[in-house]
Amino acid sequence: MNVTIQKLTPQLQKIFQHLHANPEISWQEFNTTDYIQSLLEKENCKITTFDDIPGLIVEIGSGKPVVALRADIDALWQEVDGEFQANHSCGHDAHMTIVIGTILNLLRSDVPLLGTFRFIFQPAEEKGTGALALVKKGIVDDVDYLYGMHVRPIQELPHGKFAPAIRHGAACFMKGEIIGEDAHGARPHLTANAIQVGSEFYQHLNQIQLNPMVPYSAKLTSFQSGGKSINIIPGSATFSIDIRAQTNEAMFELMNQIHKISEMLAEYHEVKIKLETVSNVAAAIINDDAVKKMKKAIIDSVGEDNLARIIETTGGDDFHFYTIKRPDLKATMLAIGCDLAPGLHHPDMTFNHESIPKSIEILSNVLINTAKAQS
Repeated sequence: MNVTIQKLTPQLQKIFQHLHANPEISWQEFNTTDYIQSLLEKENCKITTFDDIPGLIVEIGSGKPVVALRADIDALWQEVDGEFQANHSCGHDAHMTIVIGTILNLLRSDVPLLGTFRFIFQPAEEKGTGALALVKKGIVDDVDYLYGMHVRPIQELPHGKFAPAIRHGAACFMKGEIIGEDAHGARPHLTANAIQVGSEFYQHLNQIQLNPMVPYSAKLTSFQSGGKSINIIPGSATFSIDIRAQTNEAMFELMNQIHKISEMLAEYHEVKIKLETVSNVAAAIINDDAVKKMKKAIIDSVGEDNLARIIETTGGDDFHFYTIKRPDLKATMLAIGCDLAPGLHHPDMTFNHESIPKSIEILSNVLINTAKAQS
């Protein structure tokens, strides 16, 4: 292991513990922003914060090229031990620690730093809206290469293995509303039972047929209808849908089918059905050159035996909006094997923290080598 990283490890352990113990949900990461700023403001770097949103940008070096590294900083809101709370069950606490460690490693490195290294601490990845907000602020307009990372479940990648890219799928989250009239339990002919409409919606979702060679899914994840009075047939309901597809093209087709189902059921039952897209995440657009550079950094840091193939997953990440909105940007994400279990978004998720120093070494190498190649 790099001697500098080895010396930084005890400090990084404390940083991780603080971030893990103080999670904040999407668009509320103000204390997290302040904490990261307080850690780095005494270092030889430029820090930029925003008046209207949390998150911060940290830069070291100057001139061209501009090579960037992104960490997502938000936590999930979920039930933990019987109570709903913010919880870092997706590894963003690890991602922040890795990027902070990369900054400190580069600042203390004897290697000349060519160009500008930009570190993006991005809010609201879990909402799928943080990357788009930062794109609008122009923070990647002059970036040549952008790198990210994500810890991976043990089922995908064991501890000590690293992959040079993550081929995420597209994801869309929708809220729906069935709007009708209630009726007396003795007079079912006077209304359309919203629960029945919802049941049919569920059945039709399961009957959607797309190209079986492309993974996809659409499922109801919540449904609320009726009240305390058992003798009232509910005419209205609210529901949510989680939609996944491995490609953006399949997602477009899947969404089209869902809207057709909604229109068909609304006409048949003579009710209104409203669908609203709360957020969506595009499928990955991976740059071959960036993957090649990440692959070399993995081999140089941990050896070819610990290089894994590109990870393909139906999970999503708003990281890919950077390349969709800025097509000239070359980007990829490091997949980190860390024996993560039981799984991402599980309230009791744990992982092997020994993966953090090695990730810092890989990302430091890819940043340095990318800048050197472009200078």
